[in-house]
Amino acid sequence: MPKIISFGKSDIGLKRPNNEDSYVLKPEKGLLVVADGMGGAAAGEVASQIFTETALEVFSDVAGQSDQETLQLVQETFRLANERILNHVRENPHHQGMGCTAELLAFFNQSYVVGHVGDSRTYFFREGQLKQLTRDHSLIQDQIDQGLISRSEARRHSLRNIILRSVGVNERLAVDLIRAKSLPDDLFLLCSDGLTDMVDDASIQEVLVAPLGLEQKVEKLIELAKSAGSYDNITAVLCQVLSSK
Repeated sequence: MPKIISFGKSDIGLKRPNNEDSYVLKPEKGLLVVADGMGGAAAGEVASQIFTETALEVFSDVAGQSDQETLQLVQETFRLANERILNHVRENPHHQGMGCTAELLAFFNQSYVVGHVGDSRTYFFREGQLKQLTRDHSLIQDQIDQGLISRSEARRHSLRNIILRSVGVNERLAVDLIRAKSLPDDLFLLCSDGLTDMVDDASIQEVLVAPLGLEQKVEKLIELAKSAGSYDNITAVLCQVLSSK
């Protein structure tokens, strides 16, 4: 497993009464997670916490796995969290409608796996270039893909919060999986839509290329979202690969 360092922060933002985001930093296990709860009064923060707690449990005794083993752990995290959230709603009907989006980044050997559901995002930054690894599971993203609206129009669209796939809503859950090699100095950003709804990719890249530490970069990203009027919770997690062994 590569040696990595990380920093993360979650901010309630300017408009929400509570924070429904959760995140995990376990660089020693090569594990990073961001989950964004949905449901408001329907306990979105419970859903996101169930996901992060499940990830910690599934990865608790494992490190330096093979490709297939890591994939299985990522898939098991999403499967089990989905099951647990659904069970929670059955036992607590007043929480009907809760769920979460989720990003899970797991390293093994000299590679990584990303598990993705919803409209939180995972970005990859190498040699000064930012790339969005994940595709939003949202109505707006479908409209962008069809050429019906532009990305700038999507940022303020009235339907931007309609999610087409989330954890804990349906019995069956399809998880996007991304696998690739990691190299020293690679930088990964996991974030909730509270960041990306307010800060465009060009501005994110500008922060990541700056000669700042991970903590300063995370603080700057959250500051940009709040300066833009953040109406949602904001969570950003940065992870840097230091070496391939």
